[in-house]
Amino acid sequence: LGWKFYDADDYHSPENKKKMAEAIPLNDEDRIPWLCALHDILRREDSSRQDVVLACSALKRMYRRVLVGGASAIESNQPEQPGENPALKILFVHLDGPIEVIAGRLEKRRGHFMPPELLKSQFDTLEPPSAPENFITVSLEKSLPEMVLEIERAIFQG
Repeated sequence: LGWKFYDADDYHSPENKKKMAEAIPLNDEDRIPWLCALHDILRREDSSRQDVVLACSALKRMYRRVLVGGASAIESNQPEQPGENPALKILFVHLDGPIEVIAGRLEKRRGHFMPPELLKSQFDTLEPPSAPENFITVSLEKSLPEMVLEIERAIFQG
């Protein structure tokens, strides 16, 4: 696509990375400053009219709201309303697959601070996207070219 790419893991605090390396799951308090920093990056790029891809485990609806609206999304406990004008227009791509498939991929990953032992905690925390969120769900059991094509179609037709 020629878009900038950001890996959200690069923006975790040293404390978060240490916690995960010790197989301690992050909580909301750990994640909120990280998500706010990611929102700031997305806002900056949007201001420059730069399209971006952000790889991020935005596991909860609240986390996705922070990515869209920043810190103000935390203070506002109001549910999203269809037709609301969020600060940023984001298409969330929910990569969905069985825990066994994802665990197999994590086992092959080298040099990352998050151990595979934390995968279950991520599944326990997961709130899959739902209406009125702007999202698509893509199966991880498809081939990489099939997944990419599905995501590109959603971007350019949506």
